[in-house]
Amino acid sequence: MVADGIERAVEQTLSRLRRLDARPPEPGPVDAPRTLADLYRDHRMRFVRLAVLLVDDPATAEDVVQEAFAGLHRHWAGLRDEAAAVGYLRTAVVNGSRSVLRRRRTAREYVPPHQVTARSAESLAMLSAEHQAVVDALSTLPPRQREVLVLRYYGGLSEAEIADATGISRGTVKSTASRALDAVSHVLRPAGGTV
Repeated sequence: MVADGIERAVEQTLSRLRRLDARPPEPGPVDAPRTLADLYRDHRMRFVRLAVLLVDDPATAEDVVQEAFAGLHRHWAGLRDEAAAVGYLRTAVVNGSRSVLRRRRTAREYVPPHQVTARSAESLAMLSAEHQAVVDALSTLPPRQREVLVLRYYGGLSEAEIADATGISRGTVKSTASRALDAVSHVLRPAGGTV
């Protein structure tokens, strides 16, 4: 079945990126509370990759993540634990990416879009041509569809967690993922063939 093959390709590509980004936290004193600096060191690159997959521009992705960490710093005293901080950061990165995409859309109404795709060589250097094709296909999706697939397969989030991070219902997450996988299959399917 074509849809199963596409879902498997998307899952393999984004899971591979997640594994490449995974880095165990550096050990610290056993009972020492985690600091903002610890979270930054342990999670920054993962959130930058998430933002790159959403906004397709490394410099903008860095800005989105920096702003998310600045917001976390402003709310640090009110957070209950590290899991809440990571959830806050994930939501802030998704919302920041959405804002970037909205600003881009507004700017395009006044200025013709440029054709340069700004991906850093190191961001995709470890991927095969097949995986790069999947990442390129993801960049053709509407923002919400791209968000859902990236959060599902790169972020490793459940439907409920995606719904929470994006502010949409679980049913919408499920239908959006299905439509997104169908759209990716159309992009990846060779002319007259199947994937």
